[in-house]
Formats: sequence, structure tokens, C-alpha cells
Amino acid sequence: MAMTEVAIVGAGPYGLSIASHLRARGIEHRIFGEPMRTWRTAMPQGMFLKSDGFASNVWDPSGRFTLRHYCEARGLPYKDTGLPVSREIFADYGADFAAQCVPHLEREMVREICEAKTGFRLTLESGETLTARRVILAVGISHFADMPKALSALSPSVVSHSSRNPDLGIFAGREMIVLGAGASALDCAALLAGAGASVKLVARAPKIHFHDGPTLGPRPLMDRLRAPSTGLGPGWRSKLCTDAPLLFHRMPERFRLLVIKKHLGPAPGWWTRDMVETKVAFHLGQSVESAAQTTNGVAITLAGADGARSVMTADHLIAATGYRPNIRSLGFLSPSLQARLRTAGDAPALSMNFESSVPGLFFTGLAAANSFGPMLRFAYGAGFTARRLTRHIGATTRKSVSFAARGRRRPVQAEEVLF
Repeated sequence: MAMTEVAIVGAGPYGLSIASHLRARGIEHRIFGEPMRTWRTAMPQGMFLKSDGFASNVWDPSGRFTLRHYCEARGLPYKDTGLPVSREIFADYGADFAAQCVPHLEREMVREICEAKTGFRLTLESGETLTARRVILAVGISHFADMPKALSALSPSVVSHSSRNPDLGIFAGREMIVLGAGASALDCAALLAGAGASVKLVARAPKIHFHDGPTLGPRPLMDRLRAPSTGLGPGWRSKLCTDAPLLFHRMPERFRLLVIKKHLGPAPGWWTRDMVETKVAFHLGQSVESAAQTTNGVAITLAGADGARSVMTADHLIAATGYRPNIRSLGFLSPSLQARLRTAGDAPALSMNFESSVPGLFFTGLAAANSFGPMLRFAYGAGFTARRLTRHIGATTRKSVSFAARGRRRPVQAEEVLF
């Protein structure tokens, strides 16, 4: 059976960034997955990223293979801010990054991960098995689609999560309900309306909070002081999240979970406002109380803030209700591994080096957000993650070879308290 030092599961922005950093350090590893699979199969065609261009990179150690570099080399439109990045450009950029910086990527899916004497045993879809001393899970958000309980028992033919609908054109001419108030919901509503569907948007929120559009010229000094620009958008809270993820990690769990819940709530991109305001019927301040499948589709009972109830019908309902990390959603992890995972909320509780309570098992991306903050919900967090994780793996790999006999400990550097 083949053996490797590190196995990376997932080939999105986090997996590719980590693999490029490990490769630069000469650390033995294998990486599995289709490049940018989530972006190609779980995001609607025609959507745009919430993040600005400068915050939408996949990260290599040299910092040369940026989205800007990719777009300029191909004559594609790009701006650091003020020009939304299309899903298609971002996915193609990630695939090109894989070809350039992670040429050893193995386009196979991992079917099962379980414990082994020397670490972990991985079984691939092809039937191949291998062992790895360490496993890094960079599986993306598609495993964590959050479906409201009132809808979860209905057939996928009448109710589906937004992550299951890459081609919204198939709903042309149909009566549609979109549930949600965030970027996914408004993107879906806009694209459905553009495809010729009749769309009703239902949300608990009393108002849709669109992002502000770009300003002409540089931001005034006072605006920048009041709300500095960051990879998560303007604001001092966001700056703390991007500049001090390890400080966030040191906060009490209750505080961290509250920040994850409250900071950067649902907020669609400014460009969707004109696409929906005259084409989509808004039903705000409404909660789904119950749902039932009908002969022609789905019927939902709505409860307003005043207690009034109403029934709404459609051919199909799309729940654009976001993503919630939950280790029970990771069916490829053996039950014994899942049972050993300590959690923060429903996500794995992680050390300052992304290691779970199972030694050698690491989590990144959305699964790490409860430990490191909102930045890990976005591609922007892949840079910090790759640097931090590679530094840890490189140091501990060297330690096992060079320092084990002497038990020498590497002193913590002052800058690591923040980064």
C-alpha cells in the first residue's frame, strides 16, 4: 500500500494553495480532487463573487499567480475593486493555477478516510488505497449546504438547495420561489428572472441589505480611517478578522460563535439590485412555517411578523439558505473518526495550527471558521491558511527527523500571535 506524508483532500482555493506551498517546501504530499469543483458544480452559471478582485486569489508562495496576473495575460476584464469577478473567470483561473502550480494534482475523489496504524487510510473512488501520516481536509462548502427543517423532507423534484442548481436556465417559464436574503438568494432570483422564470423571493429579513456600489476615485481619508478596506470589505471588525485570526482563535468559544453568526450577515452584491427590483416579487419579513408537496409543485405556509399566515405555491422552491459546517455532513470520514472529533458548535475544534482533536487530521476553509473567524468563509483566507499550515507541517516534519532525540522546542515568534 502506498504511503505519503500528507494527503490533501479537495482542490479548491484552499487545497490548491496549501499544495503549492508544500511543493515549494519540498514536503512530500498528494492532493486529490477536481480543480475548483465546487465553483463549477455548486454555483449558478452567470453569478459573481462577493469578494473584490484583489481578495479572490489562489495563493502560491511567490505571490505571482494572482487573479490580476491571470486576467491581464488573457485580456480579461479585471479591477482590484469595483468590478465583480464572474464565477466562470474565477473557476478557470483556479484550474490554470492548478496546471501551473500544482501539476501533480490527482483528479480522483476520496471515498473514505479511516484510521490506520501509521496515520490514516484513504480509499479512492478508483478503489486504490493509500496511507498518510497526515490528512488535510479542504473540501469546500458543498458538503455543508444548510436546508431548513421545514423543507428537508420534500422531494428534490420540488425543493432544492442553491448549491444543486448550476444551470438555472432549466427553470425558464416556471413559477419559482427563492428562499433567502443573501448573495446566493439574490443571484438565483436575478438569474432565474433573466432566464424567463416568474420569481418570488421570500425572506425572514424585513429588508434586503445590498452592498454599496463602487465609488468614483479613491476613498476619502476620513472614510478609510473610519472603515479601512480589507479582503472582507470595509470596517475595523473585518480588519481585525483578516489581520489577527490567531487572536480570534484565543477568544472564548461563545464569543467566536457569536461573531461568526453576526458579522458579515446576508448582503447581496450591489450589481444585483437593478436585476431584481422590477423583475422579482419580494415577500419580506416572512418565515416558512410548513411546506408540502402538491400535484404541481410545492406549497409553503408563511408566517409574518404580525402573526398573519398565508400560503404560497410554485413549481419549484430553491433554498438559498447558505452553508453551515457540520462534521456529520462529511460522510467519507469513518464513524470512529467522527466520534473522536471535539467540536466548536457543529464544526471541528482546531488548534492554532488547524489540527483537530484527532492528531494528524486538519480542517480548513468553512470548517475552520468557528476557530479562526469569518475570513475562513472566503477564498481570501486561503493565503493565511497555507502559510500557517505549511510552516507547522514543515517544522514538525523536520523536528521528527532532526530534533526528536534532543526534544528541542521551537520558540514561538512574536508575529505568530497575529498571523
